[in-house]
Amino acid sequence: MRLDKNNIRDRIKDTMMETLKMEFIETDEPTLEMTMPVGKFNSQTMGVLHGGATIALAETAAGVASNVICSEDESCYGIQISANHVSSAKQGETVKAIAKAMHIGKSTHVWVVEITSLTNNRLISTVTVTNFVAKSRKQ
Repeated sequence: MRLDKNNIRDRIKDTMMETLKMEFIETDEPTLEMTMPVGKFNSQTMGVLHGGATIALAETAAGVASNVICSEDESCYGIQISANHVSSAKQGETVKAIAKAMHIGKSTHVWVVEITSLTNNRLISTVTVTNFVAKSRKQ
């Protein structure tokens, strides 16, 4: 089943996205927005958002964005991620990821994902994600 904006919420049941409490915000292509609360479940020992959870949010936003714009016979998979963490978000805050398309080609998509705190609009991380566009195999 192809991933689209109408079935995203059903498709994330029992996945890491549900565990990390990621939520999708309705947006127009070619951007995709998501939010994630910061709590004990995704923090490191100092009580701030874990860098791995931040990267998971960014990769999810870019991956879903790529899959939404793919044709019926294509799927996208992350092949490279580069993250710069410039600030931290504390437990109790909510972060927002905005994935913006930098390149939409036949075989790759490149996204820049900015993650900010909704508490004070502070930039938390900037993440670049490259996705590979694969043709689905016929069974």
